[in-house]
Amino acid sequence: MDSILVWFRRDLRDTDHSALCEALRRGRRVYCAFVFDREILDALDQRADRRVEFIRESLVELDIALRERGGALLVRHGWAVSEIPALASELGVAAVFANRDYEPQAKKRDAAVMVALNENGIAFESFKDQAVLDGDEVLTQAGRPYTVFTPYRNAWLKRLTEDDWQPHAAGAGILAAASGADPGANGVPSLVEIGFAVTDLRSLGIVPGMSGGRQLLGDFLGRMTRYRQQRDFPAVKGGSCLSVHLRFGTVSVRELISSALAAGALREGGEGAATWLSELVWRDFYFMILDRFPHVAKRAFKPPYDAIAWEQGPQAAAALAAWSAGRTGYPLVDAAMRQLNRTGYMHNRLRMLVASFLTKDLGIDWRLGEAYFARQLNDFDLAANNGGWQWAASSGCDAQPYFRIFNPVTQSERFDAAGSFIRRYLPELAAVPDKFIHAPWRMSLAEQAACGVFIGRQTPAPVVDHEEARRRTLQRYAVVKRLAAP
Repeated sequence: MDSILVWFRRDLRDTDHSALCEALRRGRRVYCAFVFDREILDALDQRADRRVEFIRESLVELDIALRERGGALLVRHGWAVSEIPALASELGVAAVFANRDYEPQAKKRDAAVMVALNENGIAFESFKDQAVLDGDEVLTQAGRPYTVFTPYRNAWLKRLTEDDWQPHAAGAGILAAASGADPGANGVPSLVEIGFAVTDLRSLGIVPGMSGGRQLLGDFLGRMTRYRQQRDFPAVKGGSCLSVHLRFGTVSVRELISSALAAGALREGGEGAATWLSELVWRDFYFMILDRFPHVAKRAFKPPYDAIAWEQGPQAAAALAAWSAGRTGYPLVDAAMRQLNRTGYMHNRLRMLVASFLTKDLGIDWRLGEAYFARQLNDFDLAANNGGWQWAASSGCDAQPYFRIFNPVTQSERFDAAGSFIRRYLPELAAVPDKFIHAPWRMSLAEQAACGVFIGRQTPAPVVDHEEARRRTLQRYAVVKRLAAP
């Protein structure tokens, strides 16, 4: 082709980029573009959003990288369904290339863009990039999508070849800048120009862009061997912290797979790398579920679970507000929610705990928790967020059984034994003795006075009794058992 336009979305890097590499292989001149899509941005609750700033700063770095190679990033602020066809016509390209997205709304958008392009004689092609394996690459022997993770992972590993994780090589095409573009100008609009404000992104230590992703990956490679032992303890730096970079594609998932394999993920003794690799397979699994079963975006994967009668009314609203603010009276639950509200991040073990607490201790619809996470998480990804919430609520594929209900006190005792994480985010409990840090309400009045922490004053009393809540949950979920019976 004479010229191709590469449309960047959640893949903000210039290396090992499927659509870009394919365009440089098949096109003589390659243009690059990104759209601040108002369909997405106008729906955001806040005008100060770390994710928007992360994208904007990552685009600046991407633009610099493309300019060093002779190109430039064309950035538009509007509706992608009209901006991309208009830009493609303006540039006179033969095709638009983009990497695949698996979210229902994104697929609808891409279909509309394709129609508009085709009407003008311009082709549209999409490529696998954010997933390692997708489409029909991993199917059961009956030719159907998997709905249970372990056999999916086994089939995924069996299907994986070197071609799936090796970085893509760029072709001989030339990156081009649009006619009349200033080669020294930064073509990325400021946050103010797109209607947003600067956030605390940098003060939280979050470094956007490819450089931020490289920095975190380099740090994690030295800790990967300990990942299996340390990943469940929120007071320990056990994870990779790469989730936001994976979300916006400032790192390549193929590079991460390659790193895990190099660290012995498929060899004896490589338990840390193997466990991390399994988490990356979970990511592909949830992409596949959302792609093949799009109803999960709004309803339970298992239809009987849509019949559950969740708590309603003022009391439920008050419980949801307490959970959201980190005021439930259960220290580890509250510390986790404070971490989320303060930083936009939550440790994975704690995501499971607070989701279980909302759905099975408070009896509140998982969709309300999912929506709260969607607003707060820097690394929000529909597939993973939906999959995680439905797992906790037992309504998803391969979810925990409905009768498995996390005890927030025993989880706290097991995963934050010394209360280090709790005290970090609940400083009002700093003086509480270790033996009471997981359940301060068990202190006598004299013990409360001794440490200066009174239940109902410095810290709230528990909003619910866990054992009573467990009984109510088993009754609430009984409808599932009845509907699922033959």
